[in-house]
Amino acid sequence: MFRVAVIGGRPAPIKGARDLGVDVVLVHQPGQYEESIRQHCERIVHAPLADGEAMLDVLRPLHEQRPFDRVLTVSEPWGVPTGHVVDGLGLPGTSEKTARLLKDKALMRERLAKYDLSPVRFRVVRSEREARDFLAEVGGPVVLKPVDGAASRNILRVADATELGHAWRVHTEAGNTSVLAEEFLTGPVVSVESFSFGGRHLPVGYSEYLVNSYHVEWQVSVPSRLVAPYLPELRDLTVRLLDAVELTEGPSHSEFVLTERGPRVLESHARMGGHAIPELVRRAYGLDLARMWLTVPLGIDALPAESPQPTAGAAIRFLRPEPGEIRAVTVAEDIPAVVKRVPPGELADVYLPLLGELVDVPVGVVVHKNPGDVITPIQTLADCSSGYVLATGADADSAVATCVLVDQQIQFHT
Repeated sequence: MFRVAVIGGRPAPIKGARDLGVDVVLVHQPGQYEESIRQHCERIVHAPLADGEAMLDVLRPLHEQRPFDRVLTVSEPWGVPTGHVVDGLGLPGTSEKTARLLKDKALMRERLAKYDLSPVRFRVVRSEREARDFLAEVGGPVVLKPVDGAASRNILRVADATELGHAWRVHTEAGNTSVLAEEFLTGPVVSVESFSFGGRHLPVGYSEYLVNSYHVEWQVSVPSRLVAPYLPELRDLTVRLLDAVELTEGPSHSEFVLTERGPRVLESHARMGGHAIPELVRRAYGLDLARMWLTVPLGIDALPAESPQPTAGAAIRFLRPEPGEIRAVTVAEDIPAVVKRVPPGELADVYLPLLGELVDVPVGVVVHKNPGDVITPIQTLADCSSGYVLATGADADSAVATCVLVDQQIQFHT
């Protein structure tokens, strides 16, 4: 019987672990997980997930009693502290160094520059004057972003001095004393979902996005209809990127901008993609990244020799009601989807709630908000909390069309 410690996350990745012969010790925080996750765990222990040393203190005695085979996480915020535990217990997996290279966007840019990969002009700036100088040197739009940000928070495009002043005030108010300034990359955003084992990297699926003015991704479709002309270059760049950050094992989610100069790395992560991407990849490509996350590192399943070809399309579209207090939510009686409603006051802090209940549903909807809740403008991924539509189709176009149709039959009255 294998034994793993899982840091944070949701039920989906460890569902069925016991049937695979894997005991799961979940490390989480009270109130931050669905109670249904208990049935998949040997036990749940509580610890501050941002504190690697505190988690190591909790897990070391359990490891001494019966060793863990792996310590894993699916959550980006806990990647670095999870790497600290991996190193502290002397286990294979994503090290703290690799997790930090991917978390710290400036370190990643420096590493890419060292290996002459994906040339992008950048600089860490610590004052408005330094940011203004960088904007003048680039001679065009730049992006100011937190060095270690997540969930699309405070990613601000700047085209002139006035916009730069506003952006710098936003970062100052957010407590960011240093900011990563990059040239603005023009083109559509796509991602490559990969899996690695023994230092071999297998690109598995390709996703594309719709984003709003705050760079928040509110629709994802798989397989990407944009990557075909870039496919060989994207595969090569993904492998070289993962080698550069010394990732050897587990899933990765790498985002690229398809510029007129070719693909450029936007960012990368040692985890599965968000936005239900593992479920989209499973529906479109037939490979279950959530299962592989457990089985490939443990040797239960082998890493496939070749990348799969898509056999269907899949998409997710977040519901985007007008801001304000909700008076009522109406759903058309003949809506062509299975509809799930989150009861008032439940799962408020859970991202993509009830996703596991839609695994066998071709078209599903989750309505996360209720009358009395307040809708805020979508400025970060956390604001995509009103609900979502998930659909499978013959191809990506079909899946997206279904999502749009279903979306139109759900009305939030504010």
